[in-house]
Amino acid sequence: MILRKSNAGQWLQLYALILIHASSCHTPTSAKTVNPDGGELHLQQQQQLQALPEPRAYMPDSQNLDFVYHDHEELTRFLRATSARYPNLTALYSIGKSIQGRDLWVMVVSSSPYEHMIGKPDVKYVGNIHGNEPVGREMLLHLIQYFVTSYSSDQYVKWLLDNTRIHILPTMNPDGYAVSKEGTCDGGQGRYNARGFDLNRNFPDYFKQNNKRGQPETDAVKDWISKIQFVLSGSLHGGALVASYPYDNTPNSSPLGAVFQTYSAAPSLTPDDDVLKHLSLVYARNHAKMSRGVACKSATPAFENGITNGAAWYPLTGGMQDYNYVWYGCMEITLEISCCKFPPAYELKKYWEDNQLSLIKFLAEAHRGVQGFVFDPAGMPIERASIKIKGRDVGFQTTKYGEFWRILLPGYYKAEVFAEGFAPREVEFVIVEQHPTLLNVTLQPSKRMEGIGGAMVSVGGVGGVGGAVGGLPGVGMYRPIQAPQHYRPQMPPYAAAATSDVGIFSTISNGLNSLYSNIFG
Repeated sequence: MILRKSNAGQWLQLYALILIHASSCHTPTSAKTVNPDGGELHLQQQQQLQALPEPRAYMPDSQNLDFVYHDHEELTRFLRATSARYPNLTALYSIGKSIQGRDLWVMVVSSSPYEHMIGKPDVKYVGNIHGNEPVGREMLLHLIQYFVTSYSSDQYVKWLLDNTRIHILPTMNPDGYAVSKEGTCDGGQGRYNARGFDLNRNFPDYFKQNNKRGQPETDAVKDWISKIQFVLSGSLHGGALVASYPYDNTPNSSPLGAVFQTYSAAPSLTPDDDVLKHLSLVYARNHAKMSRGVACKSATPAFENGITNGAAWYPLTGGMQDYNYVWYGCMEITLEISCCKFPPAYELKKYWEDNQLSLIKFLAEAHRGVQGFVFDPAGMPIERASIKIKGRDVGFQTTKYGEFWRILLPGYYKAEVFAEGFAPREVEFVIVEQHPTLLNVTLQPSKRMEGIGGAMVSVGGVGGVGGAVGGLPGVGMYRPIQAPQHYRPQMPPYAAAATSDVGIFSTISNGLNSLYSNIFG
């Protein structure tokens, strides 16, 4: 069925009204698992399963994913078999290939996996960006399995998948993983891609010019996040136990200062520092150990409440989380989930038990804050309208369907809404703890086009995400978007001198940074 342009606006406005009045949208208060009823037959089946020997690795005809490390072929078999077994909950796609030709697989897990559904935010996890840090890679495979096998029995999982599209990239660096060694807790073997590049130093940087040549893996991720308006993201690492939030980099007044400032405890805070700290605490406090802030080793730092500002730990140039946040307004944090980079496989089950609740609860934070639509006077959605919360200089854009989301903590806010050909508008709104606020904005054409000034604002009231509400017929995937300049906060004047690394001081600084990264994460 094709959605005709003449009634598309009516559909969207109707959907917005449904969002306001939906009562099934509230976040469940716990993630308690509800066991399915199975009777005596179910008990017998459980006993039979327990009696079976555990396989070494995933087998296509098995329902179970073992707690072992999976090479790329085994990982691919598991993802394909899961997609075939759960076609209503999963969709598998590749965003590109590594240097050595391995697919960068992404699994979508949602009750609407094949297309974007109106009102559902897109979120993501990225694992194994450093090849020798594969615990996150395995945790994401187990998260996929848990989601699909628990959808019909766990009400929290059902709510999350009914209201969210979850994109999971288990490994961003399959080539590095292929040359890594199990049991190696430190060092750099396998950390880099097949050309020797650190992929978490390979993205454009806000504070300093990054002259490192772009790699296929990072180019694929950049293209991916330019096409989908991700609201929330987590990148899984190893070598420490902490949730780290932007900024990862910091401005330096001189090359000499860069050497010493790199290892000082100087935080580099974003305009959304309160939100990013909150997101980090959500993960740390739901983790079995992270929030204790205990150091992995006597010589390594301890982190209060299990969180840290990235630059306060150690600054780096070209990191993925800063790129997500500054270029696309996506709230990404870095999750260091194992003191040992590549621990023995027999410890994986314990890592899953430690991280399972955190991985799920973190994604639910996409439903905190404000969400809504931007329309023109005819009720048609305005694509790529730019929105900025006043006092927070990093903005975000609407999707092709006029949707937007922004994670915010309770309080009073003012949104600044801009769109080409329309008069800009400021809108005040309130965020409460219990549920997201729905904010619908209608912009009027600018004077130079229609001779009409001002803008009409329609605030949809306080509401949440409509429980099992479906999307509009004929809706496809997002179109690529380019981040405009106003997305980025104004460059601090003191950062101008640090836009490029120069001479011997740069060499020393980069060398120390590389050594520190190989040790801690």
